[in-house]
Amino acid sequence: MAKQQRTAVSPTRAEDYPEWYQQVIRAADLAENSPVRGCMVIKPWGYTLWERMQRDLDAKFKATGHVNAYFPLFIPKSYLEKEARHVEGFAKECAVVTHSRLELGEDGKLHPAAPLEEPLIVRPTSETIIGEMYAKWVQSYRDLPILINQWANVVRWEMRTRLFLRTTEFLWQEGHTAHATEAEAWEETRRMLDVYADFAENHMAMPVLRGEKTADERFPGAVSTLCIEAMMQDRKALQAGTSHFLGQNFAKAAGIQFLSAEGQQEYAWTTSWGVSTRLIGGLIMTHGDDDGLVLPPRLAPLHIVILPVAPKEEHRASVFEACDKLAEELGGLAWHGNALEVHVDKRDLRGGEKMWSWVKKGVPLRVEIGPRDLENDAVFVARRDTGEKQSMPRAAFVGEVRERLEAVQSNLLQRARDFRAANSRNIDSLADFKAWFEGDGGGFAWAHWSEEAGPEAEALLRDLKVTVRCVPYTDTAEPGECIFSGKPSKQRVVFAKAY
Repeated sequence: MAKQQRTAVSPTRAEDYPEWYQQVIRAADLAENSPVRGCMVIKPWGYTLWERMQRDLDAKFKATGHVNAYFPLFIPKSYLEKEARHVEGFAKECAVVTHSRLELGEDGKLHPAAPLEEPLIVRPTSETIIGEMYAKWVQSYRDLPILINQWANVVRWEMRTRLFLRTTEFLWQEGHTAHATEAEAWEETRRMLDVYADFAENHMAMPVLRGEKTADERFPGAVSTLCIEAMMQDRKALQAGTSHFLGQNFAKAAGIQFLSAEGQQEYAWTTSWGVSTRLIGGLIMTHGDDDGLVLPPRLAPLHIVILPVAPKEEHRASVFEACDKLAEELGGLAWHGNALEVHVDKRDLRGGEKMWSWVKKGVPLRVEIGPRDLENDAVFVARRDTGEKQSMPRAAFVGEVRERLEAVQSNLLQRARDFRAANSRNIDSLADFKAWFEGDGGGFAWAHWSEEAGPEAEALLRDLKVTVRCVPYTDTAEPGECIFSGKPSKQRVVFAKAY
């Protein structure tokens, strides 16, 4: 009987994918549940990963003309009520502040004491309060466009939570822009979707589909919602980012008006767009394996960890000195505009324990240096993505380390693309559709669909726990018939089970 191979994370992906996900977070020390139900504490390794995402996204936002600002956490309830579809869409998720002070009662407990004149909503999203400010700032076409982003936290009262993927409070960025013309606003909406897609693929190594949401999946109050959709290793879809064309709906609700160049009073055209710490969940589920986290180098908190191997005290000083010298040399190199992040792990731990701690954290490259390596002026190098290990001359490693990191980044993206391709299928009959999604099966189903498919189709999709993820952008639209109703369809849409 073959000996079962041990893994650093238990259960494995094949045994219990949801629990594997939680155990990877624990093994990599990314986050943990907080004392407040549904909220999380993001630990240093996880928060540094978010900081890397912030850094790269923020640079992209500023390169496209946006600036950062900050708006209040609290939103008057009346603001939310101005846009009917918006308030309806978020009403069940809102946390509401009704009092401003606590007083000690006769029972020795604190009680709310001062009711507010108007309840305040803890920010679920900021369209309404930002719209109120834009209405003050915009008087003329010369005041447009306004291109503002904010990095913030939001609260949505979730019933079923999962670290990073869905929590009551989470971190995100939300861009809000106002324009003089419909064409400019549409251009902005599409541009920011492209920014997200570029970040997902070239930084996260996570391939995405770009497309438009159906009316049922649209952001509350938007005219159109564009999205990027990624496939996780359990073949479910993850909505990784959205960009909304709001038309003039929110401008009319908030009174964002301006005097045009022709002297006419007009309403502005607005957009909003955002991504959140959900991206960290996407990163875990796109690249993680049964030994833990696997990080793309462009986002990794550390590119290289150096492990001194000096079991005998007599070798320790020389080995540590060599490790420090290598770290200093590598740290002086730049890759994609940033210095390489290198760490020498001098903790007093057994070699195996130390090595596995970094495997679980997903550091792209591990380097070991011991007495024999010093004699040969060599290093022992391991790649996290492939498990490849080799001894090589020290100078050769330093000379090619950036190419090695590039190879890891490229491999992760290609591997994820290959997985998505292997788990995507064109489907042309209802029977094949049901068979594709029965049980834990599925992936991305490309099938014809009409938004007039009817209640029977909606009921079937509910039973299968499947939704239309997007109407994908394509250069080869293929007309056909809806597999549910037989009605005309302009092109295939993408169905999947989703987070």
